[in-house]
Amino acid sequence: MLWHALALAAWLAAAPAPTRAAPGAAPAATAVAWLPAAADADIEKAFAQARQERKPVLLYWGAKWCPPCNQLKATLFNRQDFIERSRALVPVHIDGDLPGAQKLGARFKVRGYPTLILMSADGTELTRLPGEADAPQVMALLQAGLAGGRPVKAVLADARAGKPLQPNEWRALALYSWETDQDQLVPQAQRASLLAQLAAACPPAEVESGTRLMLKSVAASDGEKSRKPDAALRQRVHQVLADPAATRAQMDTLVNAADALARALAPQAGADRRALVADLDRALGRLQADASLSRADRMSALIGRIELARIDLPDSERHPKLEAGLLRQVREQVALDDRSITDGYERQAVITSAAHALGQAGLWDESDALLKANLTRSHSPYYLMSQLGGNARKLGRKDEALRWYQQAFDTSEGPATRLQWGASYLSAVVELAPQDVARVEKTAAQLYTEAAKDKGAFYERSARSLQRVGQQLVQWNGSHAHDAVVERLRRQLDGVCTRIDAADAQRATCDGLAKALVASRG
Repeated sequence: MLWHALALAAWLAAAPAPTRAAPGAAPAATAVAWLPAAADADIEKAFAQARQERKPVLLYWGAKWCPPCNQLKATLFNRQDFIERSRALVPVHIDGDLPGAQKLGARFKVRGYPTLILMSADGTELTRLPGEADAPQVMALLQAGLAGGRPVKAVLADARAGKPLQPNEWRALALYSWETDQDQLVPQAQRASLLAQLAAACPPAEVESGTRLMLKSVAASDGEKSRKPDAALRQRVHQVLADPAATRAQMDTLVNAADALARALAPQAGADRRALVADLDRALGRLQADASLSRADRMSALIGRIELARIDLPDSERHPKLEAGLLRQVREQVALDDRSITDGYERQAVITSAAHALGQAGLWDESDALLKANLTRSHSPYYLMSQLGGNARKLGRKDEALRWYQQAFDTSEGPATRLQWGASYLSAVVELAPQDVARVEKTAAQLYTEAAKDKGAFYERSARSLQRVGQQLVQWNGSHAHDAVVERLRRQLDGVCTRIDAADAQRATCDGLAKALVASRG
């Protein structure tokens, strides 16, 4: 348990992204001693400190606007026990919008925000840590103390070879952040099968670990035709859902994957699906009412219930007929959270989820009103503007959607974020106003101009944003009616590429994007 406690401690230390105390949190002198990193030199300095102090290194990859990142800050950053345990680590914060951060993202193979990696002082990756785990549950495990242990890659190799593992090693596999693995341990296409194998091999005494591995394997197999659910597997899940203690222990998996579990275990509408959905809904209802959970987790439980209520409806259904009791609970919980939240980080995490819940319930006007009322209360209002654009887009209000997407792009901050938001805006223009040639060209040209000023524009998230820009332009020019525009943009991008050193890995990425534009012309 000691190795796992260390990993969990690192996860806790990863919670707050800023290097200063959050509003209302402990003074900076008693906060986590984050080392900001934006270049390889910063990372080497951190590892040198770790070797000198004989401590593991925690890498936290996040962004200012990211709701799950803000949830981590809101629920863990001001905990005194968390702050104390962070002193046994060298915590490093990589803000995705700092210069050079995307290159570091490529170095450590991190993509989604947040990603949390625990490494030994010699640079060996020990594990990737779950950003969605229940904080009180994690903190209880921390009391066991901090100690080193084997990398999870080695643990997995032994498990696959049929070798015996210690209980703490099974817990390490069960709590590994498979969602942010990025093919470090297993290709994504093989994840469900691997998790199922681990669940089957887990000793009966390790009930909680075996159950977690089983649930994650089922959730990951959603839509996987090669794996057929059987009655025994369904019965095991029903037993977990009927046990309040087991449900609470598996909270994070259940609230985030309820509909995936239902679809995987009961692919067709009918008696099996109705029974499973009913059990899932009751379990999520208990979690939604559990005051020991964070507001974000309780909102996630509510969203899970909405998704279950919509399970037999097409994704395109904008006005589902949900039960009056569920709609009442949606309105009441959203209103209570909006009134009660005083922490800015928590507000960014919960209100964005609440607006999504209202929309999925078909309460679009209320979703819009909530987002608009919180624009001035958010430290990243452009995220809320994007949601407003998404609401309008789903309802067919094209001009309104474009106004919100443009406003979100115009007010977004940070080089990586601006490329991401700009790519979203361009996508909306191509879909909703493809005839507005001037706007398409102006937006794409602005993004290439900003990429030219960013030394890490062709790494990781930023590179994917620019790839998306290229894909949108190719789609837009499918009939070759805009060859001249695409050629002008291609020449602009080519100019950006030629200024990148040929030895820099970004050069090949940039050249590839420019060549794709050439190939799209008639």
